[in-house]
Amino acid sequence: MTATLTHKGGCHCGAVRFEADAPPDAVVQACNCSICAMTGFVHLIVPASRFRLLSGSDSLTTYQFNTGTAKHFFCRVCGIKSFYVPRSNPDGFSVNVRCLEPDTISGLRVEHFDGQNWEANAAGLRHLSDDQS
Repeated sequence: MTATLTHKGGCHCGAVRFEADAPPDAVVQACNCSICAMTGFVHLIVPASRFRLLSGSDSLTTYQFNTGTAKHFFCRVCGIKSFYVPRSNPDGFSVNVRCLEPDTISGLRVEHFDGQNWEANAAGLRHLSDDQS
């Protein structure tokens, strides 16, 4: 297992706050699907056991589309989606690395993910919510 530390983050207005345990030099995914491209979301996928919502559950609203598997959580106040439950990893969370406080990030390796052809590529992300990764 790769060494992890606790990254803190949240939405723009601060109503939603969370923590995610991940390496300080994480591998993240930049997806070209319609929702990620429009919102600028850069994925840091972690197992559910490594994600903690600290505050703001009452400030969240959920958006689901297509299969309804993914649960996109947005702050009702500022509109930012700082994390969600991804369709590729419904047993984990995808944190928007852009919503993390930068002091715990020593480096990021960005992998490009072809979300426009999701069905053909999603299996390549499956391991990211495994507690052993």
